[in-house]
Order: sequence, then C-alpha cells, then structure tokens
Amino acid sequence: MPDGLKRYYGKQDLHFVTFSCYGRLPLLGTPSARDVFVQELGRIRAKHGFRLIGYVVMPEHVHLLLSEPELGTPSTALQVLKQRVSRKLRGAEDAEVPRQFWQRRFYDFNVYSLGKLREKLNYMHANPVIRRLVEHPRDWPWSSWSNYAHNGERLLAVDTM
Repeated sequence: MPDGLKRYYGKQDLHFVTFSCYGRLPLLGTPSARDVFVQELGRIRAKHGFRLIGYVVMPEHVHLLLSEPELGTPSTALQVLKQRVSRKLRGAEDAEVPRQFWQRRFYDFNVYSLGKLREKLNYMHANPVIRRLVEHPRDWPWSSWSNYAHNGERLLAVDTM
C-alpha cells in the first residue's frame, strides 16, 4: 500500500468508497456499461457477503456505501468487482475499452455515525443532478435513490438503514 494511505478495517464501520475509471475517462458512459456494473455489483455482493447501503454509478466514477464483507476486506471485494466489470466490458461487442479500465487506488471513508451515513447517501444521490446529467435523482436509475424513495423502480435492492 502506498505511503500515507491507511485503511481502517475490523471496526464494523460502513465504508464510503469512491473509485474512478482510468484517467477519469467515461468508460461507464453508456446505459449498457452502467447496467453491467450494477449486475456485477449484485453478484460480488452476494459472493462476498457485504451489506450495500447505497450506490451511484456515474460515467467515469462510482460511489458505494457498504459494510465490511464476510469474505475478505472491502479492498478484496472491490478488486474482484473491478476485475469482473472490466473483463465483461472489454468482451462486449463494439466495445473500445482500454486495457487499463480503473484507477488503481480508491478513496475509503469510514462512516461512523448516522449523520455521516445520511450525508454520504445525500451526496451520492445528488451527484447526477449536480453533474447536470438529470434534473432529479429519480431520473438516474443507476443509483440507490429509488430504494429510499420507495417508488419501486430498482436495478439493485439495497440494505436500507
């Protein structure tokens, strides 16, 4: 691990993680690419046994709010997720996906209070609006907003708090 980067695992905190596509390229810029990411997130979640509290998939980065997995650490679960997504998208027809799909590192913030949990969920769900991709979070299906709004339109169920 690079100097100065510390991960705090084993405290049973939730983790707000952010990771980006290589060079901040919009490699998740199509609905089908974002759909692949969400599908793989569901599979890796089931395999590693972590609770998924929230997510948003943007064209060039992802935010997740998750628990520590039963199998491995958040780092190992994210490594598997990133590998699976990049392999699937590189294998897709008409895909012009670079060899290096993801930035190597990811940002990890331990969520230690209900206030921080709400702050991170609000931040995630507002991201597509702030970026002017949509006018309202309900219009961006690649997030957990609908799980909390209870409108029933969900690509992936989350473990609401």
